[in-house]
Amino acid sequence: MPTVTTNTAANSALRFLNFNSAMSGNSVSKLASGSRIVKASDDAAGLAIGTRLLADVTVLRQSAVNASQGASVLQVADGGMARIADVLQRMKALAAQSLSGVPSNTERGFIDAEFQQLRDEVTAIAQTTRFNGGSLLDGTGLSPQTFFVGTEAGDNIVVSYSSLAAAATAFHATAMGLVASVGTATGAASAMAVVDACIDIVSEARATLGGLVSRFEFRGQQIATSLENIEAAKSSIMDVDLAAEQSRLVSSQVLVQASVSALSQANELPQALLRLLQ
Repeated sequence: MPTVTTNTAANSALRFLNFNSAMSGNSVSKLASGSRIVKASDDAAGLAIGTRLLADVTVLRQSAVNASQGASVLQVADGGMARIADVLQRMKALAAQSLSGVPSNTERGFIDAEFQQLRDEVTAIAQTTRFNGGSLLDGTGLSPQTFFVGTEAGDNIVVSYSSLAAAATAFHATAMGLVASVGTATGAASAMAVVDACIDIVSEARATLGGLVSRFEFRGQQIATSLENIEAAKSSIMDVDLAAEQSRLVSSQVLVQASVSALSQANELPQALLRLLQ
């Protein structure tokens, strides 16, 4: 029944105008933010899952850095051991020279002088192979180290430099048993065996380090794969579908225009009814 006191048509048109305007604004917000979930009411469950996935992505990115740093620390230690191995090779050559029948004991004393200096250099290299201020090879520094390389507490790789080789807890001369002399032929023969044992210790430690570096590298690759997959899952949950949302925006904008037009016409209806009284 047409009345001038209650404009039911205008109220209905206004309600749909407000609804369509809200839908249009929601679509604009999603397109501007690039996210399908602008507020919790858009998808409460999706927001909870996506937030957890985002947290995992954040932690994994730092874990990737941690894995890279762990490999770098081990490379520093391996570099120090490589130089110790070079020194040991020279010491073995000196022992072999002293074993020859050509040098006299006096000349063997000169050979032993270099041998003892190189022995001290082994210790010096172990003490000065440092990372972040801590010595890696002399048993007094950064041992053990725990590297977090995952998403949950306990996803760690632990590196203990004192257990790299079974026969030595540190890699200076005394710890490896390098206490020989090549001042005599007899001493040179003993020194040869001692140097060989030290070379075996360093080789074993370098092999262990190599395995740990390989582990860090594979863990870094696994983290990169997880990052890729988790980010893809997060995207499917939280990122907006631009094409679909743009279509919804156009549709809601058309409905807004239609609602405005309908509201305008509904507001003219009471004026038309008043003309019946004229």
